[in-house]
Amino acid sequence: MMFTLSSEQTDLAAVVHDFLGAGRTDLASLGVDEVTDPVDLVVVFEEVGHHALAGPLMETLAVVPALVGGIGGEASAVGSSGTCSVAFPPLIPHAAEADRYLLVEGDTLREATPTTELQSVDPTRRLVELSPGPVIATDVPAARAFDLGVLTCSAQLLGLGRAMLEMTTEYAKARAQFGRPIGQFQAVKHHLANVLIGLELARPLVFGAAVTMTPRDVSAAKVATSDAAWQAARVALQVHGAIGYTGEHELGRFLLQARALRTAWGSPSMHRARVLEAL
Repeated sequence: MMFTLSSEQTDLAAVVHDFLGAGRTDLASLGVDEVTDPVDLVVVFEEVGHHALAGPLMETLAVVPALVGGIGGEASAVGSSGTCSVAFPPLIPHAAEADRYLLVEGDTLREATPTTELQSVDPTRRLVELSPGPVIATDVPAARAFDLGVLTCSAQLLGLGRAMLEMTTEYAKARAQFGRPIGQFQAVKHHLANVLIGLELARPLVFGAAVTMTPRDVSAAKVATSDAAWQAARVALQVHGAIGYTGEHELGRFLLQARALRTAWGSPSMHRARVLEAL
């Protein structure tokens, strides 16, 4: 499959990049809450990951609109009430902290109430247990909404990996050891090259999944980006050394978010099993 972003999609990526780079976070002011095409969502969420933007954005901007799209009345207003989060038991038993919570049981969509707050490896992505409430709608497209969550999580991991590679490359150019930048040492070059290869091999899987939206392709993209982002995080820590472990260093929030999203929306082993079942 040959795939190239259109000029409009390239422009969208640049606009979101500059917007987030300027420290702004209200993506709705850009009209991103109106984006529904999976490829466009991948473009947006790669930049969200590239800036490690916190919050239940996948749920608010992709998953919940897919669940309530085309449903009239009260349900159509669900996504317009601040941030939203949703659980899909048993695969996604908990929800990220948000203003409003939903629960999917089969093809039934319910209101939900948070009960217990759970510990998370990423302090910016707190999780809660949900108690089911009134039924909002039935016959919702739960499978597609779940796959959109997986897809946008994959795109976010891709952006996180790219950011950590850029950060580590710049550090390797500036950090000197034995009278020369550590980026000139072959071992460091090889580690960084392996990270780049992993990210570049994962990228077409993500965009290919956005085109087909089949469970097999979406799961393959999640596996590839989880592995690539994890490798980027490990190499970033190795190259940065002890400073990378400190809470004051910018790398920390990327590391924690990559660790949390690696198992969010299904673990790599779960998605490997789903790919195997589809073969």
